[in-house]
Amino acid sequence: MSIWAPGRVNLIGEHTDYSGGLVLPIAIDRGIRLEVDRGPQIALVSNGDSIELAADGSGDAHGWGRYAAAVGRELALLGRPAVGIAGTLDSDVPQGAGLGSSGALEVVVALALCAAAEFEVDPLELALACQRAERRAVGVPSGILDQAASLLGREGHALLLDCGSLEYRWVELPEELAIVVIDSGERHSHEGSGYADRKRELESGHPHRVRHVRTENERVRALVGALERGDLEALGPIFAASHASLRDDYEVSTPRLDRVVDAALAAGAIGARMTGGGFGGSIVALAAREDARGVLQRTLEQAGVQGWIVRPAAGATRRRTDPSRNPA
Repeated sequence: MSIWAPGRVNLIGEHTDYSGGLVLPIAIDRGIRLEVDRGPQIALVSNGDSIELAADGSGDAHGWGRYAAAVGRELALLGRPAVGIAGTLDSDVPQGAGLGSSGALEVVVALALCAAAEFEVDPLELALACQRAERRAVGVPSGILDQAASLLGREGHALLLDCGSLEYRWVELPEELAIVVIDSGERHSHEGSGYADRKRELESGHPHRVRHVRTENERVRALVGALERGDLEALGPIFAASHASLRDDYEVSTPRLDRVVDAALAAGAIGARMTGGGFGGSIVALAAREDARGVLQRTLEQAGVQGWIVRPAAGATRRRTDPSRNPA
């Protein structure tokens, strides 16, 4: 069987997921594909690197294999029968660029393991299991944003998710709006950055960290309102305020990310901000659809390593829509 899980770009709502706040990601048309069959154990190959684990995920693992092992262990705790898989992973979402590569990996492996064992799990329950797997794999207190976006994405829409209540709904994006991602080339990993430090500072009541989260939740609501009104002129100032807060109050941007944001704005973007955990990675920019290729090219000429116009894509599996899930 062939299973595909998308990466994600978060439009707004940065460093709010692990405190139970609001996020607004899209699943993107770049992700990870797994060609897989049933097998006696978990045997996966990616770019010539391979892992072999017991069917329940136990065993020694390194690098990306840690995520697969942790997913296996979490699904075993949910009661998944010990049925293995054998397959090959292929990805077109760059690692460390802030586009949810580890979340997509967890989701695609989880879906394969569930399918092989004919084990049904609700998409949100599966997202939570994958979130726990990431924490198990790298010891970083990450939120549910990446896994939920990969599983619950809807074509042409962003996902408005309340990470506290897990209520969600989809927000249709205006057809005249394009989403541009610019990779700064500055690599990061959550376990090697200040990610866990920021969470501890937030929980201890650090005033600047708390102010960022409070105002970022307000900006998520404001952006959703502007998108639903079709008020494209309102998007730029909201993006600018988000980036400034991440730079100054949460201190997760970098001079290089700041330069890429400035370059995108100079290239004609409606708005631009860092996206993802920060300390490197990518920025997300909004542009008029007819000018998106020009914005991308002009930005790459001034800053950034590579970039893409991304399409809001469907998630990795069919979702059950619950009309009662409707965040404020």
